[in-house]
Amino acid sequence: MTETQSSAALDAVDAERARLFALLGRLLSHAPDAALLARLKLLPHGPGDLGDAYAALSAAAAAATPDTAEREFFDLFIGVGRGELLPYASYYLTGFLHERPLADLRGELMRLGVEKAEGIAEPEDHIAFVCEVLAGLIAGAFAAELEQANDFFTRHMRPWAGRFFADLERAEMAVFYRAVGRLGRTAIEIEATAADLPA
Repeated sequence: MTETQSSAALDAVDAERARLFALLGRLLSHAPDAALLARLKLLPHGPGDLGDAYAALSAAAAAATPDTAEREFFDLFIGVGRGELLPYASYYLTGFLHERPLADLRGELMRLGVEKAEGIAEPEDHIAFVCEVLAGLIAGAFAAELEQANDFFTRHMRPWAGRFFADLERAEMAVFYRAVGRLGRTAIEIEATAADLPA
């Protein structure tokens, strides 16, 4: 394989990583509509754990409707008073909301020049937001080096996101979102394994 071919393969892998985390961010920010469910049903799924997770998400999308997904999203993440899960780094790392992990993340976002969109009420340590930021860093959407994406993952996702996705995978209210949890857990495991490889 030539250096150009190797670079193209690497770029393809990074593009797929970015798409994966962008998808997770989208699914965790609000419930899928009919158009997204239709696209998810057609997800290609190859070999390995990631392929199996994509296949499970495709099957879950085929069995879901916009109404059932919306109700499930509400029960899981909003609820009457609160949802079944609290998808925030501060909660997973300290047991409380709006704690040091949020402050650390906000400092990192300021250094990266990344801002939360107007009208978003959720704090920045929401799982959807950190997935979207990681996707943007990998894809080069921000003025940052790819290595900063790896540092962002290590500092702001690795310590807690895997536990969140595992909780989502076995949440009592989860049906469609059980497959989202599986995909997210698999993605975090892959990223963590890659981060541990020698440079």
